[in-house]
Amino acid sequence: MLDAALKEQLQGIFAGLAHRYTFDVAVAEQHESRNELLELLNDVSTTSDRLSTEVRSGNALEFELLKDGEKTGVKFRAVPNGHEFTSLLLAVLNADGKGKNLPDDFIAHRVKSLKGPIRLTTYMSLTCTNCPDVVQALNVMALLNPSITHEAVDGAIYQEEADALKLQGVPAVFADGELLHVGRGEFGELLSKLEERYGSEQSAVSSAPREYDVIVVGGGPAGSAAAIYSARKGLKVAVLAERIGGQVKETLGIENLISVPKTTGDELADNLKRHIQEYSADIFEHRIVEKVELEGKNKVVSVAGGEKFVAPALIVATGASWRRLNVPGEKDSIGKGVAFCPHCDGPFYKGKHVAVVGGGNSGIEAAIDLAGICSKVTVFEFLDELKADKVLQEKAASLPNVEIFLHSQTTEVLSNGEKVVGLRVKDRKTGQERVVDLDGVFV
Repeated sequence: MLDAALKEQLQGIFAGLAHRYTFDVAVAEQHESRNELLELLNDVSTTSDRLSTEVRSGNALEFELLKDGEKTGVKFRAVPNGHEFTSLLLAVLNADGKGKNLPDDFIAHRVKSLKGPIRLTTYMSLTCTNCPDVVQALNVMALLNPSITHEAVDGAIYQEEADALKLQGVPAVFADGELLHVGRGEFGELLSKLEERYGSEQSAVSSAPREYDVIVVGGGPAGSAAAIYSARKGLKVAVLAERIGGQVKETLGIENLISVPKTTGDELADNLKRHIQEYSADIFEHRIVEKVELEGKNKVVSVAGGEKFVAPALIVATGASWRRLNVPGEKDSIGKGVAFCPHCDGPFYKGKHVAVVGGGNSGIEAAIDLAGICSKVTVFEFLDELKADKVLQEKAASLPNVEIFLHSQTTEVLSNGEKVVGLRVKDRKTGQERVVDLDGVFV
């Protein structure tokens, strides 16, 4: 399954492992994915004498990660290839204290303070680009707090289970059987939700405010540039962000960055982080800013968990995020027919009728992608013309199962209590409203 070049790369990655790790597999003899799973794990195990795979008979398909023979709290009910292959590798590296996405001491303390026991389950898809961030974040929490367990479940393998839960979007995180989160999620956001639901054994360590010359809130290209330019002037800089890269990390391909013909969101985000680290700027990821106060000439920035930062200069570069329609029915239907990622959630709507709200590049690209999966795609654009690039408009117009309505305002998402059944749409020229029956909405 793994080619020679990748195995050689993994040998280097796992060369410094200090502990022994076992993939403890329980799988039914006749499971259709048995051979695929065992081939993957055996290939990974051959790259280090610190890794091994043990197999026993089970009722379905799953494996746990053991560290020196003890459970780590991390389980996969999946064959973690595709986008989740990195989640498998990082589970081992993070358990050994060598992963690249381990949080700093302050965030780690908040995780360790969560009241348990907490049993987390994430339903994901191997084609989902937003799922790995959530899986990896919750795996880290399980590794840090022994009262937390986390299992990542491939909805395609456990289709009946996913259908019983009426899942229409991934990643979908359940905490002790109750839905906690659906869709893209950051470490800090997920941690805050767990703190709200379960509470903490003790409040986060309170320390004196961290003092800087400049505080930059936001870690996207603009925030990174602000931090780099400030640090080059010899200023002491702090960057507060949920993650470096921001919304860039959600972009699969980037081809309009001058001087860089082609890159990916992850590559660009990694380069931004490395560039910031070349200077005397401190990066604080997984931070959610709660308030900013003025104290004389200083700005005091308070983040979730009680941490405070102080500086005379504050640069706000929080950028953009997924837009919401903010209409009745939308919030209650997220994960039940309202979706934001066609790559992640499109397969749930195979052969169905969906709507795309928005006629910019993202909206028309989504419509084109969904047209290959869905029976019909209806685009509603608020303005009197599409804002997407001409080449995208022409492509959408050429597809027989894509229809586009201009000057159309979505006023309500309609649901039967379990899933979306339609949209209420207003024609902005005539003022007339109509109900469009459909199975899902991509915003």
